Amino acid sequence: MEAIAKAKYVRMSPRKARRVIELVRGKSVDDALNILHFSGKRAAVPIEKTVRSAVANMLNNSEAGSKVDPHELVIKAAWVDGGPIMRRFRAGSMGRPMRIRKRFCHITVVVSDTNKND
Repeated sequence: MEAIAKAKYVRMSPRKARRVIELVRGKSVDDALNILHFSGKRAAVPIEKTVRSAVANMLNNSEAGSKVDPHELVIKAAWVDGGPIMRRFRAGSMGRPMRIRKRFCHITVVVSDTNKND
C-alpha cells in the first residue's frame, strides 16, 4: 500500500531541495523525520511537512486505515521537480538591466509499508 503527498510551488531552488531529499530517500519515516528535523538546511522544512503529509494520507486511506503501523513506513520514492520561474530585473553594470531568476520547485514523496520497489 502506498500514499503520495505533493508540495507544489515551493519558493526554493530545485537544486538545493534535491540535496536534502537525497538524505531521506529509502529510509524509514522515523529516521527521515529525525534527519530532516535536525538538518540545518532551509529545504528540510517543506520536505518534512511533505513527509508528514504523506504519512497522514497513508493513515487516513480508507483501504489501509487501521492496518498500517506508522513506525514501519518507508519512504519508497522522493523527488523534486522544477516549477515555474519568476523573472525579475535589477540594474547591472552601466545601468543595464540584468535578469534575476527566482525558482520554484515541486516536492513529491511516496511512502509505503514495504521497501519493495514494485
